[in-house]
Amino acid sequence: MLWLRARAQRLTRATATAARPDTILRDVCGLQAQVWSAATLGMRARSTGLDAATVDRALNEDRSIVRTWLMRGTLHVVAAEDVRWLLHLLGPVFARAGAHRHAQLGLNDDLKARGLAAIRTILAETGPLTRYELVDRLRNRRIVLDPTTQAPIHLIALAGLMGVVCLGPGRNDGESTYVLLDDWVRKARMPSRETALAELARRYFAAFGPATVDDFSAWSGLPMSDARSAVSGARGALAEVLVDGQRALVLKQRLPLKAASGKRDVRLLPAFDTYLLGYRRRDLAVPPPLQRRLQRGGGWLHPAVAVNGRAVAAWSLRKSGGRGGSVTVEPLQPMSPAIRAAVEIEVDDIGRFLGLQLNLVARS
Repeated sequence: MLWLRARAQRLTRATATAARPDTILRDVCGLQAQVWSAATLGMRARSTGLDAATVDRALNEDRSIVRTWLMRGTLHVVAAEDVRWLLHLLGPVFARAGAHRHAQLGLNDDLKARGLAAIRTILAETGPLTRYELVDRLRNRRIVLDPTTQAPIHLIALAGLMGVVCLGPGRNDGESTYVLLDDWVRKARMPSRETALAELARRYFAAFGPATVDDFSAWSGLPMSDARSAVSGARGALAEVLVDGQRALVLKQRLPLKAASGKRDVRLLPAFDTYLLGYRRRDLAVPPPLQRRLQRGGGWLHPAVAVNGRAVAAWSLRKSGGRGGSVTVEPLQPMSPAIRAAVEIEVDDIGRFLGLQLNLVARS
């Protein structure tokens, strides 16, 4: 099952063939992107020949990919052609879900309504602004948010969920900016909610299958009632299969399911990789001892080395002066010569992607 999932996620040599960021993101239904550098490395792991400059150009100049709040109410990067229907479907769900937290932060309905209207007016006048620049201008319009709390980012995220803003071009120091979605992405006709639900289910099982309805609910953040409705709407495109004794759904186009090729597909997955976030549980993909290494607190999911979809090691990247650096790999068990050689190829490719000369450091 794991190799089939890795194949669906474009994490095998046979499927990691795209070189365009928007194509990759459309195929895997977006990548989690609260850490932008990690999201770019997630695109690298699913591509051939892609580099960081091309990804940045797609985001900041071509605007063929967009970063905003989507699945589970968290920051994702998706193909620009998908952002509006996804927001139309998911935005109101997570805006309502955040109401209790908003109230705790002093964001009552009146303040939120005035804040969203002010954000729209400010960005229409100024263009891209950082969070602190935007909060300062909100204060000038008597929208006062305590900067020592999470109130400012929650109001901005609400504006994102409601389709008012998205993240815009990064500044030279790497700080993100916010822009009006209407200024950044062309408008599109919205499908009905039922059509959008079915499309999201179809996309999910194409990118994550074999998987269950429960997995789909966990990945999307939709309530189970909506998840079941979505799967029902997509039923014509899906098939139920039995894999390793478990019932799951896949896209009919993927039948018959192919067995693993016998080759070892090794990928260095970045922090918060969607492959490890796409299911209700990670037990199949990540052994318990490694889970403790990858989840060390603070809500972080650290980078992992995956072999045929099974995580076997943690890894980290450290840049040094100039254009150098090192990748440290901490395996659960000593790596075989074949796995180590494949990891070295991955390290070299990360160096190519980032324009760095990287060395591999393997620790037991």
